[in-house]
Amino acid sequence: MKCLRTPDSRFASLPGYDFKPNYVEVDDTDGGLLRIHYLDEGPPDAKPVLMLHGEPSWSYLYRKMIPIFVEAGHRAIAPDLPGFGRSDKPASRRDYTYERHVAWMRSFLEALDLTKITLVCQDWGGLIGLRLAAENEARFARIAAANTFLPTGDADPGPAFKAWREYSQNAPDLKVGNIVAGGCATRPSDEVIAAYDAPFPDDSYKEGAREFPVLVPVDPDDPAAPANRAAWEVLAKWTKPVLTVFGDSDPITRGAERVLQQAIPGASGQPHATIEGAGHFIQEDKGEELAAAIADWMRG
Repeated sequence: MKCLRTPDSRFASLPGYDFKPNYVEVDDTDGGLLRIHYLDEGPPDAKPVLMLHGEPSWSYLYRKMIPIFVEAGHRAIAPDLPGFGRSDKPASRRDYTYERHVAWMRSFLEALDLTKITLVCQDWGGLIGLRLAAENEARFARIAAANTFLPTGDADPGPAFKAWREYSQNAPDLKVGNIVAGGCATRPSDEVIAAYDAPFPDDSYKEGAREFPVLVPVDPDDPAAPANRAAWEVLAKWTKPVLTVFGDSDPITRGAERVLQQAIPGASGQPHATIEGAGHFIQEDKGEELAAAIADWMRG
């Protein structure tokens, strides 16, 4: 599998992102190795908070939340999904599949031997993370879901997602920073928008960003649908704590929190919250508030 690797110089002096890079290599499922970048802050022997980002963002999205989790005594881990951030980027769209991303992140968990995990997931971080939790129950202690879901293709994804998917496939220039900004209730600064563009020197680095929207199951015959249905069967019996914290201004996942709350037993009686003034990228709009809500819940 041919991969691209964004030059380190692209990540110099990004605002609010003064973290040491860490790397681990995993099986690329094609006879080679894939390098995954991750942030790893806080006591190494503390229980981990695993923060999974979505499309087309990267671990920069969690920069406001990591210090709050560390201050609360946790080990804060935020990987970049392959194709994003400082992780390797498979050069062909054909190399990106839903199953591969679950396998790559499963290998990441195994390489770091993470257990007693609190999963924090948003957007594709939930599509991958909820699958990981369901398929590796023993490694996870609790789940905090923010603006995410686990689709099986059995329900209409809604007009907002359909519009986004069409745009992602037809836009001549996929401007990642502007896409993130468009998913925020409050537009970030130009410097922050540029930071979201940093992993992508040119369009050849954006094959994952282009492909992810079409990997979301939108019909019952989607290749990922059976595995996601199997994950839901596990989640329907999941009694470990599950918290939903959604933004009030996200047209993509609006209403998904109610499904999660009703379908997963572990969500019963939890202090679910809606954060005002938060769009799809809730971590960018209200990262400190989101992290504080999750940290308070973990203490309780």
